[in-house]
Amino acid sequence: MKVLFLIPYPLDNAPSQRFRFEQYFGMLADNETKHNTQVFLSQRDWTQLYQPGKNGLKIWMLLKGFLKRSLLLFKIPFYDFIFIHREAAPVGPPVFEWLIAKVFRKKIIYDFDDAIWLTDKKNENALERFIRFRSKVGLICNWSYKVSCGNEYLCNYTKQFTKNVVLNPTTIDTEFLHNPEKFHKKPSDKITIGWTGSHSTLKYLKQIELVLSDLEQKYPQLQFLVIADKAPDLNLQRLVFIPWSKETEAGDLAQIDIGIMPLPDDDWSKGKCGFKALQYMAMEIPCVVSPVGVNTKIIEHGVNGYHATTAEEWIQYLEALIHDAALRKKMGEEGRKKVIDQYSVLSNTSTFLSLFS
Repeated sequence: MKVLFLIPYPLDNAPSQRFRFEQYFGMLADNETKHNTQVFLSQRDWTQLYQPGKNGLKIWMLLKGFLKRSLLLFKIPFYDFIFIHREAAPVGPPVFEWLIAKVFRKKIIYDFDDAIWLTDKKNENALERFIRFRSKVGLICNWSYKVSCGNEYLCNYTKQFTKNVVLNPTTIDTEFLHNPEKFHKKPSDKITIGWTGSHSTLKYLKQIELVLSDLEQKYPQLQFLVIADKAPDLNLQRLVFIPWSKETEAGDLAQIDIGIMPLPDDDWSKGKCGFKALQYMAMEIPCVVSPVGVNTKIIEHGVNGYHATTAEEWIQYLEALIHDAALRKKMGEEGRKKVIDQYSVLSNTSTFLSLFS
């Protein structure tokens, strides 16, 4: 069996790709399945895409991506399945998906882990909405052999268009990557509250900036760690920023004592797959999260973490963890158990492989 992965980003970079399917490539090979990948954006183009300005260069990036996709059409007949993550092209109608499904009659496995038919941009203009053509998500779902969704909210949306929906959560490699036994934290009097994520989600930290500032003033042993691809804009005195790196990501997480995941309660956030919380939990880090979407399933309140909605609740539960090292240890251990049982590569391998049956 041969599978072609049409993906937007270069390999070994984007979390949605790494933790949804790239880490299963070896298992495909073990099951006598050959695969190839084609990225829309090269490594160089991807690093420049989110820089301000350079509109001419960005248009050239898109044209190159469309050219690669067009040339690839000649190879489509030689594959049994076409796995498409998010979309074959980032703008315009789903021309490539239509050709693959309706002209070449190939089985599409369509995968997404966000509410990509929506946007979290509050000031998006009509032209950008038109160019992005987000209504294509429903069309692609309808044309697909199977649709792989990261949580139940996404599954429920997809069921409007097809019955062939597979709940395929974003998963963690708890053996070789997110494994606290591989990292030895140095004893310290400091307590670190930490957050990890991309530049696009840094804005959510603003929701609890005043909470963190109040805690900072009250507890001199407290520091805050942000691991991201962009420095945060937070008015905190004891803020440490570590640029995200694939080579050090798990070791950097190991420095955190308490993880946080604030989110707004909106439809876009309900589509998220709780990846931050899963990373913390896999590393035996207790966390406090906004009870939005799948977070309410991943985090069992009072067992492996806490749900916090108001500023008062954020302070209450963060203080409980600050004061009690034994509680942090117990909740961390419970969190790792849950990830291993329900959100690990080992627990989800059969589900992933079932997409190609």
